[in-house]
Amino acid sequence: MKTENEFVIFELSNGLRVVHKQVNRPVAHCGLMINAGTRDELADEHGLAHFIEHAIFKGTKKRRSFHILNRLDSVGGEIDAYTTKETTCFYGTFLTEYYDRAIELISDITLNSIFPEAELEKEKEVVLDEINVYLDTPSDQIYDDFESQVFQKHSLGNAILGNVDSVRSFNKSHIEKYINRLYTSENMVFSSVGNISAKKLKEKLEKHFGRLRSGPAIQQRTPFENVTRKIVKTPKETFQTHCIMGKAAYDTNETKRLSLILLNNILGGPAMNSVLNLKVREKYGYTYNIESNYSVYTDSGLLSIYLASDPKYMNRCVTAIQRELKVLRSKKISPNKLSLAKQQLKGQLAISRESNNNIMLSYAKSLLIRNKIDPIDRIHNNIDLLDANNLLASANEHLNEFELDYLFFEGKVK
Repeated sequence: MKTENEFVIFELSNGLRVVHKQVNRPVAHCGLMINAGTRDELADEHGLAHFIEHAIFKGTKKRRSFHILNRLDSVGGEIDAYTTKETTCFYGTFLTEYYDRAIELISDITLNSIFPEAELEKEKEVVLDEINVYLDTPSDQIYDDFESQVFQKHSLGNAILGNVDSVRSFNKSHIEKYINRLYTSENMVFSSVGNISAKKLKEKLEKHFGRLRSGPAIQQRTPFENVTRKIVKTPKETFQTHCIMGKAAYDTNETKRLSLILLNNILGGPAMNSVLNLKVREKYGYTYNIESNYSVYTDSGLLSIYLASDPKYMNRCVTAIQRELKVLRSKKISPNKLSLAKQQLKGQLAISRESNNNIMLSYAKSLLIRNKIDPIDRIHNNIDLLDANNLLASANEHLNEFELDYLFFEGKVK
């Protein structure tokens, strides 16, 4: 076992990597994260990773759907799942005394699901309704459409939910082929935060995950190569015009990634004192919602700026944004502002770590994708090492408005 101040990392006999943090709390969290998502789908599998996330709860060799959903809920816990472009995760929250129950349940659905055809047909309707929810929500749909534009002709650009035709085409054979390719021990991480020793946790995991097939994933990912800039405008029957702009950015292994994280936080992160919020919303009152985001993938990333506004203000909004991007590209941030920005990012990280569920999921993703976990003091030290030159270089590489893709959902003109 490899022990850090915060956590312990070890492997099961079949190669499944495990990270555990022991905390003296009555509530525990654990989950299985799989290095398999939307980008790992074949041509006839668009949306399959997400569909499996739903279908896996529909019955196992010893449980029907009701018994799966009731297993943790009946003791006050909960089980949940999500799918991203690169990962699928099944996780639970529960009282510490039910550790064995939670681990056994997660192992049962991931190792023993039988995917009854009748249940699959019903679940297709659920997923199709989920797709309709997105289509009814321009602020969500525009992100999917923008990723499709930036990562055109690449699986990173595929919508996680798939589309109507692809979802209707799925059957048990599609599911089993995907799982056989990707659901292997070396392509998974089990993560845990709770009041149990690493030794006892390992015993439980060997008991319930011992049957997990060992070995790496069969499929190799195709790297993404940058494409040319595009501006796309799509009419919508909405009262607002929605706009998103951005480009491909640093991947998870790029050493300059942290400078872009800090730069994005300054530009349009979650705080109300971000540059875009102060200069576009507060100064002019042009928009209710404006933000920037930086999503990181194994071999690429996506930096984006999103806002929605009355159509008559949209051109002014874009001009104001471009003006602020130019400032960040041409002028070094002052020592005082840089110091405050670093403290802000550290504070946000600390607040996110108040949730043990967040910690559990963060550990899982880091160990799965990067095969390491940086303790919080190391992260803080790396933030402290950033200087104004780092941010200026990242700004000049990623914030040139003449290199950004643009997508507009054009609303009604009043």
